[in-house]
Amino acid sequence: MNIPSSTKPALWGAVGGAVALAVIGFGWGGWMTGGSANLMAKQQSEAAVVSVLAPICVEQFQQQTDSVAKLAALKATSSYKQDDFIEEGGWATMVGAEKPTLGTAKACAEMLTNLSE
Repeated sequence: MNIPSSTKPALWGAVGGAVALAVIGFGWGGWMTGGSANLMAKQQSEAAVVSVLAPICVEQFQQQTDSVAKLAALKATSSYKQDDFIEEGGWATMVGAEKPTLGTAKACAEMLTNLSE
């Protein structure tokens, strides 16, 4: 197939324009692939669930009779083990669930340690 020499620059310009459009669109234009959009939606939905469940966890923690002593014990626990303390106490596990939702215990521990006594 013979392509006239006058159309070759136009074709190369179209190819270069398409590449530039893709680079600009994905780099600065906010475009994303379907996989990236799904990942972002999953992360946002998990964060929303944790933001709803963490205050319930705090309330369950505060409803126990020895909550002041438990809060002192939580604050005495090292920060990287506080979520384990909450999980082991069962406050992050919601009614009907077998285990706590990922991230709930950590958010609950942060909220509790920020409470003033």
